[in-house]
Amino acid sequence: MRWEELDQEPCSLARTLAVIGDRWTLLILRDCFLGVRRFDAFEQRLGVTRHVLADRLKKLVAHAVLHKQAYQQRPLREEYRLTDKGLALHPVILSLVHWGDTHMADALGPPVLHVHKGCGQVMKPVTTCSCCGEPVQARDIEVRVSEHWSASEILPNEAQRGG
Repeated sequence: MRWEELDQEPCSLARTLAVIGDRWTLLILRDCFLGVRRFDAFEQRLGVTRHVLADRLKKLVAHAVLHKQAYQQRPLREEYRLTDKGLALHPVILSLVHWGDTHMADALGPPVLHVHKGCGQVMKPVTTCSCCGEPVQARDIEVRVSEHWSASEILPNEAQRGG
């Protein structure tokens, strides 16, 4: 599997990684959720080269994760805003942050707390079943191949054999 061909794989994760799967893009998305919108602010916060930043922002706009919105007309200046598609990545970013808080934090603990506005409490992301509402973890889920695909296209040989 080649990096530049991920978007053609019969795998939703591979196709997603083709858009958001590099460190700079994930950090740009983190900053978007923290309220950063302008090119210079991304550049200053991330310390990324202008070329790399422009490339990643262009890709996010091309995939409708971000859209550009003018905040000044003369000269034209634009900022980057999350679209609905971009906002749908919030649980992904929140889960990655939570994993880092749990497994990578130092003695000072997590640098940022996520407080639920509704109850005022520090919260942790929880994955729940969309049908019954029960919390689910990896061992609670069985993977089945969709009727439109064959197992040999999707699953590793071990999974096809039940291993």
